[in-house]
Amino acid sequence: MSGAIVVKTVRSRLERRRFQRLAWAIYAPTGGPRDPCWVPPVLSQERELLGWPGLLGWKHPFFDNAECTTLIAERDGQTLGRVAVLVNRVHNAKYNERLGFFGFFECVNDLDVARAILQGGEAWLRERGMTAVRGPVAPSLNYSCGLLVGGFERPPCILMSYNPPYYAALLERCGYAKSQDMYAYEMDMTLLAALVARYKPAVMSALRAEELVVRPLDTARFRRDIETYLDIYNRSLDGTWGFTPLQPREAAHIGAELRRIIVPEFTLFAEVNGTPVGALLALLDYNEILRTLDGRLFPLGFVRLVTGRRRIAAARVMAMTMVPGYQSAGLAIVLLDRLVEAAKSNWNINRYEFSWVLESNARSRGSLERAGTKITSTYRMYDKAL
Repeated sequence: MSGAIVVKTVRSRLERRRFQRLAWAIYAPTGGPRDPCWVPPVLSQERELLGWPGLLGWKHPFFDNAECTTLIAERDGQTLGRVAVLVNRVHNAKYNERLGFFGFFECVNDLDVARAILQGGEAWLRERGMTAVRGPVAPSLNYSCGLLVGGFERPPCILMSYNPPYYAALLERCGYAKSQDMYAYEMDMTLLAALVARYKPAVMSALRAEELVVRPLDTARFRRDIETYLDIYNRSLDGTWGFTPLQPREAAHIGAELRRIIVPEFTLFAEVNGTPVGALLALLDYNEILRTLDGRLFPLGFVRLVTGRRRIAAARVMAMTMVPGYQSAGLAIVLLDRLVEAAKSNWNINRYEFSWVLESNARSRGSLERAGTKITSTYRMYDKAL
């Protein structure tokens, strides 16, 4: 007879290793088949996003305004489940809520294990006065989030989540209910070029009274351009379901991370009369390379990312944002026109993924669907009252 399930707070270095390595046991078990769609997380990056201290006690700046704990569930010494639970003070101040979050959930297909690990996280949140929990997030909606519930036959794009199909049933049987779905849309280059050709003349005619400039990110003033992008991002998404603005130190850290992987011609700004009013950020789908690195960038993984990126066939449009007053001005077509041109300039890009798009974002969904794009993956956010 198997032993009892024990839920532990992760404290030691060994427990942290067990927490991270559970993913390998689920997606690439020893002696069993490896899930061909799974992309191993970059272990060093995951440790940061879990709030674990680095050298000299350094923590990811997200945790300037958040508290987190990590839990593992074991039976007979074997790690079978894991979760992180968080209190995001910026979110709760903005929405006047007492909402906790969960994320980094991994679990064997065993309801008793899932219930034990999730109940352990819920108890921690109740102790801190939270009245509901939402997730999965890693560690907020500004990073990877959502549980994959449709599109299991294809690998995830860069910074998108992936999980086994049975996770949804585990969460729902533990009392979690759908809060919001998010979609990934795919558009090949032929369709995107045709869309731009169809609408660009009318857009340019409508904007002819304005002094419109569309330019790529300027590497000579990288920091200032990233600050500009993040300012547009925060202003344009305010009022979007669940959105929590990036804080200054957090935004600066994200900018530094992007500097290592960003391609300037895939990061575009629209300026009207000298004022930045729109931006587009697309990242090459580095997952095409990351799935071969087994979670480690060093010593040679980062070199492989840089040297192999010209062969990457897809890119993810992570955000296409316009400040209030310009959200119906057709600037998206102008930015997409430059994206078509960027793909032609010494790159191997043949398709773009637009992700994620909220179920409740009728304007963006309508535009993409009228253009002939198709939903390739569906991600779900769950809520539960505590």
